[in-house]
Amino acid sequence: MRTWARIRGTRDGQVLRGSRVELRPLVEGDFAQWQAVRRANREWLTPWEPTPSSSQPDVVEDRMAFAARCSARDRERQMDAGYGFGVFTDGCLVGEMNLSGVQRGPFQSGHVGYWIDHRCAGREYAPEALVVVLDYAFENLRLHRVQVNIIPRNQASRRVVEKLGIRDEGVALRYLEINGRWEDHVRYAITSEEWRQRGPELVAGWMS
Repeated sequence: MRTWARIRGTRDGQVLRGSRVELRPLVEGDFAQWQAVRRANREWLTPWEPTPSSSQPDVVEDRMAFAARCSARDRERQMDAGYGFGVFTDGCLVGEMNLSGVQRGPFQSGHVGYWIDHRCAGREYAPEALVVVLDYAFENLRLHRVQVNIIPRNQASRRVVEKLGIRDEGVALRYLEINGRWEDHVRYAITSEEWRQRGPELVAGWMS
């Protein structure tokens, strides 16, 4: 299987490419575009995200808070703790795809979270971007397991993993606090052994 072929840059500033999408870390200069997309998707995304801290600036409205968020993601990459990416197509931001909570040692695991602009829903940018991140996670970071946790009623997000045939491991009860409630989550997961079997097909189908 191909390794590093669609990656440009270093671990501190990598750019990952699919057939239509480009994934790269967000920087302060992306604020205006990111803010516009997040404002347009406030109602679309609020039911599926943790409640923002009332003691912290609103990252959507405060440029410095957004810059701090970008710096925090940079530190995560440097510490091999997480890899956050904006998802772009034709230079336009359409969402984010984040590989978070990377653990090494005997676990060698991480979990993926994502969101896509509702105006781009149905164009299959999300499953393509997820395949790009899985390829990076298994082929370059050498993780053993990647998990995606989704609220059961979030059908749009579930369709993304189901299109890729990622395994459903069942429901984790009251798994995360989301929008003020402890929500159950369906756990989807794929291991490196499964990736060796299915990765070439997924790459050919979504990244070629």
